[in-house]
Amino acid sequence: MMKAGNDGPQRQETGTLGKLMVLLDLIAQADGPLRFTEILAASGQPRGTLHRQLGHLVEEGLLEFDGEGRYRVGLRLLDLASRSWARNEFRAIAEPHLSALQQLTGETVHLGVLRGSSVIYLDKVEGRQSVRMYSQIGNASPVYCTGVGKVALSVLPEERLNAVVAELTFERFTPSTHTRDTLLSEIEDIRADGYGYDREEHEVGIRCVAAPLWSDDLSFVGGVSVTGPAYRLTLERLAEWSLPVREAATAIMTDMRIALGPRRFR
Repeated sequence: MMKAGNDGPQRQETGTLGKLMVLLDLIAQADGPLRFTEILAASGQPRGTLHRQLGHLVEEGLLEFDGEGRYRVGLRLLDLASRSWARNEFRAIAEPHLSALQQLTGETVHLGVLRGSSVIYLDKVEGRQSVRMYSQIGNASPVYCTGVGKVALSVLPEERLNAVVAELTFERFTPSTHTRDTLLSEIEDIRADGYGYDREEHEVGIRCVAAPLWSDDLSFVGGVSVTGPAYRLTLERLAEWSLPVREAATAIMTDMRIALGPRRFR
């Protein structure tokens, strides 16, 4: 078995499961969605075999096949990954900071990671006055109308940001949901400020303030947020909590780099 190189998985596996894992690794580690011809060239597998394997992975929800003939990681795989993340060292490292932020604000605190054009929630600490909202651990939410999603996008380099935005379908969930132009404008503001808001963009009556999380090589990008009902989370209150949210994000990243090390903070 050959070891993976810097350009992605190059190993040759035997058996059906091993070959499927090679494909999942290849597509998951790519900078963006891959066309069949790109996967064929990188995998070295016969065309017919590769076509069948990709079809099986799409059927199982582990990969998605978009309208432009490209393959990307599927939501089922992301769901499985998020369940694993929820039990790993990262969650344990972040948990004290999430709990402290919840104690300070009294509102619900979220921890999420960017996966494709969605945010996957890895942890959630409920507020003292719980309000019913869409989010739950393992759920995928649109990146363009959530606080965690927008702050995650803000740390991406322009080329990668534009690639993600190009893949988005801007469904209008509320009157405040972003369009492409308004999203890119707000991302510039987030970059300048170091935090961002969700002003009832995904759910009417729900607001949040969020700050970004990232690894040095940007293989991990996400965010932490404080979320609650709009009647309590006024814009003035959100601005007041922007500093503790940023401080929590900085503390989480510092602890992750110390505990996990640069090679494992991914």
